[in-house]
Amino acid sequence: MSILGTIVKSTIEIGQKLQFSTKSDLEKQYLALEKLLSKASQTAFGKYYGFEQILESDDIISAYKRIVPIRDYHQMDNDWWQQQRQFPDITWPGKPDFFALSSGTTGKSSKRIPITQDFTQSMHDVGTSMIKELPNYDFPESLFESEILMLSSSANLSEGSQGHLEGEISGINVSNFPNWYDVFYRPGKDIAKMDDWEERIAKMVEEAPSWDIGAIAGIPSWVLIMLKEIVQKHELKNLHEIWPNLAVYASGGVAFETYRKDFNKLMGREIQYMDTYLASEGFFSYSTQPKSMNMRLALDHGYFYEFIPFDSRGVDEQGGLLDNPESHTLEEVVLGQDYALVISTCAGAWRYIIGDVIKFTSLDPFDIKITGRTKFFLNVVGSQLSEEKMDAAIMEVSHQLDCSVNEYAVAAVKRGEEYIHQWVIVTENQVDTSDFMDSLDTSLKNANKNYQVARSKALKGLEVLSISKKTYYDYLGTIKKKGGQIKTPKVMSEETMKVFLKFINQEA
Repeated sequence: MSILGTIVKSTIEIGQKLQFSTKSDLEKQYLALEKLLSKASQTAFGKYYGFEQILESDDIISAYKRIVPIRDYHQMDNDWWQQQRQFPDITWPGKPDFFALSSGTTGKSSKRIPITQDFTQSMHDVGTSMIKELPNYDFPESLFESEILMLSSSANLSEGSQGHLEGEISGINVSNFPNWYDVFYRPGKDIAKMDDWEERIAKMVEEAPSWDIGAIAGIPSWVLIMLKEIVQKHELKNLHEIWPNLAVYASGGVAFETYRKDFNKLMGREIQYMDTYLASEGFFSYSTQPKSMNMRLALDHGYFYEFIPFDSRGVDEQGGLLDNPESHTLEEVVLGQDYALVISTCAGAWRYIIGDVIKFTSLDPFDIKITGRTKFFLNVVGSQLSEEKMDAAIMEVSHQLDCSVNEYAVAAVKRGEEYIHQWVIVTENQVDTSDFMDSLDTSLKNANKNYQVARSKALKGLEVLSISKKTYYDYLGTIKKKGGQIKTPKVMSEETMKVFLKFINQEA
């Protein structure tokens, strides 16, 4: 047993025992909003919306919600953030040194999210809070002296037109690592700065046997590709042959469950899977308990949250935001209800609808899981299918037919006066698409009343096409959605699906 590993683990355990707070979670959120409004009161945004007056209100939260409108990215960027790239003190004191590029899963061009010094510190603080929960997992001492492999976007940032630096959030985070991180961070900054995704992965695969990896972090779709190439390149039975201390994988960015089976196949023994909710707009939650992918909401780290019910109170039948949606605070949320997440942050995002849908799995403490994206809501003909429901059906059918499907895409496509759901599943297995189609249809009908009703009316059927992972990733390359931080699209528009099908036919 290493003395260093024992010391580090013991230090974290002592830190966990000593951490305490006299404030309730609701008080933490009230104080978070108060601090945000106070610090930004002299910015252009704060003066325009009278933050000083809001702070003098008897009910700060109600006044804030009444006076400041909810905005999506395009509204926030057009009205405020474009100015923030040129001038200081627009939505947050000072001028950001970085802007995170994020096209998400649906955007046609990159968004630019401001990254302030306070915001960077906040993300570090949430990471520290996550580390303090590690004693709950009873990891071996060897983990605390091994290395962590982070599959990020390129850390080679580009210079924006106004003198700031731009890159995806994971690349910005890596570029800001202090030098002492080099002791345990892999693949290291030199490899992380390689712009070409394929070259970067090839270099990581080559270097892999020289590392002592205890933990891996990254979006599962891209991490899985890298790990499979490592196993194949070095003719391994499993990853533990070269990384005996590997004990944990921290997922993020997309739902993990459709990947779990394939990750397990790469391991020589059981490892712990954790989930994180780390986006360009913030580090919002993280797993805290073994055998659970539920995540603890970060409540006193520079974020104020609101929750729009993802039903007729907040969105229309296509999942679009109503003009005046209900928005709930923590004291109003209930278990099991889908909510579109709204954030206010120390990066100068104010009542910003991030595009993710979550639900609470616990109210004491406040734990959540991500159930999908607002634009991953398939409801053209009333089927009301969330990403969570579609993932569950895909996993059920994959189990029934003994195949592995990590990714898929679906769209409502019009045929004459009627609609069908066109599915494209991504698998390396030989699949009878007719059997898959029937099983998928049955699974969705049994689990979802609205889908069952839609299938008896305007939704006349579904079609399933099976493609290889190579074809799928080649397609992602053509739409510039290939890389460590990219979230792969699931629900497509009819037009996008037709382009996808045309590509598939050309590849056949």
